[in-house]
Amino acid sequence: MVTGRAAGVDRAARTITLQSGEVLTYDKLVLSPGIDFREGSVPGWTLADAEVMPHAWKAGPQTELLKAQVLAMPQGGVFAMVAPPNPYRCPPGPYERVSMVAHLLKQSNPGAKILILDPKEKYSKQALFEEGWGLHYDGMVEWIGPEFGGAAVEVRPATMEVVVEGEAQKVDVCNVIPGQVAGQIAALAGVTDDSGYAPVDPATMASRVDPDVWVLGDAAAQGDMPKSAFSANSQAKVAAMSIRAALTGSRAFPAKYSNTCWSLISPENAVKVGAAYEPTPEKIASVESFISDTGEDAALRKATYEESLGWYAGITADIFG
Repeated sequence: MVTGRAAGVDRAARTITLQSGEVLTYDKLVLSPGIDFREGSVPGWTLADAEVMPHAWKAGPQTELLKAQVLAMPQGGVFAMVAPPNPYRCPPGPYERVSMVAHLLKQSNPGAKILILDPKEKYSKQALFEEGWGLHYDGMVEWIGPEFGGAAVEVRPATMEVVVEGEAQKVDVCNVIPGQVAGQIAALAGVTDDSGYAPVDPATMASRVDPDVWVLGDAAAQGDMPKSAFSANSQAKVAAMSIRAALTGSRAFPAKYSNTCWSLISPENAVKVGAAYEPTPEKIASVESFISDTGEDAALRKATYEESLGWYAGITADIFG
């Protein structure tokens, strides 16, 4: 195991150059770099502005900063979220975050408002989230879609303002989640296309550009699967089987993929969406799907929450041992 940041890939020479200058060779290469941000996707915002208007879409200091800003909001203040365009990491994630912020504000700042400025016509679990916000957060959350200006938002970090359809509004916290692309090393390796993501063979997760490179998870342009941890883990197993077959001549079984995403709306009140997938020549295609129903009782929602804890324990053990 080598701990270091990859700074470049030479696919012709089959080498990886680390930031330290060390050069490694490979026979087969797997890239799973997650996401980076698309500069200019939110007018008025650059990555440098994340210290004022955090994205918190990569965990760590950004998450802590956003939390501190929410806790410091004045009574009756405004939390604004600029939601990302498709495709992006974790489709329900922005709206689960809104639920968590609303839960916190309900206890400590019940007069606060949450604005979601969204370029999308619809979003994952929309009916479930909106039902939950209405039941638990009593008018605190307002979603502004493209019809009402959500697709043409400008931010002004210096004055803590959001501009919607030419009208500036002062806010106390602004969580800007910008448009996304594959993590930079995928572009440096030359396996991304104009979408900013890396197209892959749906049957193996191998790059469509280079059969000795595999791209997994958020960085892959693969079809119907959402960019989620569950998806990445499912894709990794298909890739491992494909690589083993390529190196040893062993049998590769037909690829099958799955995903489930759980989201909390309030404590012990979770909803879920998921699907099973199979490869076609064009993409990884959804063949069977499910989603929680609106109006479910508290016992079922609690059982769904407990199921999510079991999944988390299982997948972390599967990944890290």
